[in-house]
Amino acid sequence: MSIYVVEPQRLIRTIAEKLREFPEIKPPEGIEFWKTAHFKELAPADSESFWYMRCASILRKIRKFGPIGVNRLRKHYGGRNRKGSGLSHSSKGSGKIIRIALQQLENANLIVKLEKKGRILSNDGISFLERTAHDLLRK
Repeated sequence: MSIYVVEPQRLIRTIAEKLREFPEIKPPEGIEFWKTAHFKELAPADSESFWYMRCASILRKIRKFGPIGVNRLRKHYGGRNRKGSGLSHSSKGSGKIIRIALQQLENANLIVKLEKKGRILSNDGISFLERTAHDLLRK
């Protein structure tokens, strides 16, 4: 319950720092050229810290909204697609970034894939998130 009490930005930043210690989680090759959505003009400026922040954010979203799949996560990370002088429409975020992050989190035993439902946090993932949030609350 403590992940709902802690400020999300602080929690995600702290989790991202702790995810750097996992050998399974590392930025893929060529990530400095990947955009986060097709309607974006540029890739993130600091791609290495972006990767750990996105993985931490995905962990938190799986805990909050799980079981959740790639398509629903794409909607969460989507945004407004401006069409020049016309009306803007909503668009989804990049699926490959989310898919690779989910695979790395699975290899680190933080999330588990449910058949036909999506992904949820494993017991290790829940305790990792709750311990981090509890440490932040005590500070």
